[in-house]
Amino acid sequence: MSDNQLNEISAGYQKENESLIYTPEASGKNLYSLFTKPFIDYFVSIICLICLSPLMLLVSVMIKLDSKGPVIFKQERYGKGKKIFRIYKFRTMYIDAPKYALSPTSSEDPRITRVGKFLRKTSMDELPQLLNILKGDMSFIGPRPELRNVVEEVYSDLEFKRLVVKPGITGSWQVSNARKQPIHHNLQYDFGYIENVSMKSDLMIIFRTLKILVKSNTF
Repeated sequence: MSDNQLNEISAGYQKENESLIYTPEASGKNLYSLFTKPFIDYFVSIICLICLSPLMLLVSVMIKLDSKGPVIFKQERYGKGKKIFRIYKFRTMYIDAPKYALSPTSSEDPRITRVGKFLRKTSMDELPQLLNILKGDMSFIGPRPELRNVVEEVYSDLEFKRLVVKPGITGSWQVSNARKQPIHHNLQYDFGYIENVSMKSDLMIIFRTLKILVKSNTF
């Protein structure tokens, strides 16, 4: 789906129109989402972990040589069915950076390490999330997993409807023009995905994700 299509259906999802509650629980429950998608997630994550293990080992060594602290950054997020899980990332910030502060919006943020700048630019800091997929906490495609403190402090019943599917490494919101804004301010992207989940939509999102990655690392 294009950004224009998603924006057209957003009116019914805005908080000021909560009288028109959208119910995604009954959406997206098809053969693909119930069986094919989890099967693909499981086996593709295994293949990726095997193929990328040399790269992940190299990144681990770079992180250890660059700054003190653990290689893997762990943070509590909300997943499907309000399940709390620990998301894994390569550590990109110094260990004294607040764990649940707002994410950096610039590569010049003083909290980011030298290696961290490179990992964030190339999105390689996300590679450990393959373990989250293998564990069943996440999918390759889905709504971005929200911070635990944001969910518990900000979410209403409407926002909680994002949690009827597994969160993803990438998704409709992640590849949209609104990806630099707070997740819960752009519910239409996730609701649009949940309502129309299919192999075609997932392939389109993967294509757009690769396009963004290539563009961001070329210019």
